[in-house]
Amino acid sequence: MKTATVVGGGLAGCEAALALARAGRAVTLLEMRPVRGTPAHQTDSLGELVCTNSFKSELPATAHGQLKREMRCLESALLAAADESRVPAGSALAVDRHLFANALTQTVESHPGISVTREEATAIPEGPVVVATGPLTSAALADDIGTELGDGGLSFYDAIAPIVHADSLDTGLVFAAGRYGQEADYLNCPFDEAEYDAFLGALRGADVHDGHDWDKVPYFEGCLPIEVMAARGHDTLRFGPMKPVGLRDPRTGARPHAVVQLRREDRAGQMWNLVGFQTRLRIGEQRRVFSMIPGLANADFLRWGSIHRNTYLNFPRCLTAFGSSRRREDLFFAGQLTGVEGYTESAASGILAGINLDRVMSGTEPVVPPSVTMLGGLNRYLRDANPDSFQPMNSNWGLVDPLPGAPRKKLLRRQALADRADACFRDWITEHGLLPTTADARP
Repeated sequence: MKTATVVGGGLAGCEAALALARAGRAVTLLEMRPVRGTPAHQTDSLGELVCTNSFKSELPATAHGQLKREMRCLESALLAAADESRVPAGSALAVDRHLFANALTQTVESHPGISVTREEATAIPEGPVVVATGPLTSAALADDIGTELGDGGLSFYDAIAPIVHADSLDTGLVFAAGRYGQEADYLNCPFDEAEYDAFLGALRGADVHDGHDWDKVPYFEGCLPIEVMAARGHDTLRFGPMKPVGLRDPRTGARPHAVVQLRREDRAGQMWNLVGFQTRLRIGEQRRVFSMIPGLANADFLRWGSIHRNTYLNFPRCLTAFGSSRRREDLFFAGQLTGVEGYTESAASGILAGINLDRVMSGTEPVVPPSVTMLGGLNRYLRDANPDSFQPMNSNWGLVDPLPGAPRKKLLRRQALADRADACFRDWITEHGLLPTTADARP
């Protein structure tokens, strides 16, 4: 029996390894931590979440909700671990990140078909492989990937938001509420106009880490540093992460001029993330500026925002339609390295890579879902995007084929798109015999 190798123990790598193991393959999973660390990881757990602890909405009419439905059809390990470790977050699926990583690590390490090896891969292994090393791929492996694909890939910079301790918040100012009267799963820091203007001025004048030509950094638009957004206009933040719509300050009964929302990081509710406040400010400047947020004057910051280098491949230029090397049909890439953006998107691409490597090993053609599904629409974007202007993409309804005769009302139209996607995805699974089972070992 041939052994498949998966390089990278992140979300995509774990999903790829488990998909292969469920198909009866023997799998070696290579993870370089703790032998070699990264600028962002803090533990040696598989599937460690280094940015937000939220997997976004579960509502079926949302793009992320539909992607989760498709992933559940394929026995996603990410979603199983998230179900075990979830914390209240309204309609979003958020987790205690430590419980989540522990659950995913246990699932992978306890599977009899998977052997986890802690060592750095400095070159692409021989034989059937899924490379899912993520945006923090080590330099040696990145060089070898560039040699294999004939293109060094692209890079962008991603920022991490701070976390504060609940006990240090001013409860006389901070209030719990969800937008439009929804469940009060978020804490809210309300600004009046003068407070907002002062905060904006301090943020715009704050010192950032140097060493890079920041004016030329190709940030992903869905994860812009807060100071970059602030520089775009006086009200950019009020129409973005600090929008006050749907909220009422209980002290005044009126809508605040702006709001910073805090999202729970752990099940016990001790750690709270500043939503949308990913940043490249120096730590001293973060302390000075973010302490101006109402309710955070004496906040205990458990994690400061930081900046790290992310690398991704030019999928349409370098890879086949199935995410494999054009020179080696048994070499697949998955996760953020391929240009998908987001936890669930990365994990879903890992499942698909595992399925398709198994098919190639069996002498069967690889497959992708139809473009009316969320995973299929995302894959089509990667395949068909202009290689000269390729950038990462996350789930959205603009990726799927339009629905003829769709309802004019947005919510009804999206629900109709979701219903069609769900039905077509299930048909695709049945057509290709992908119903999750634990198969006998294959040759």
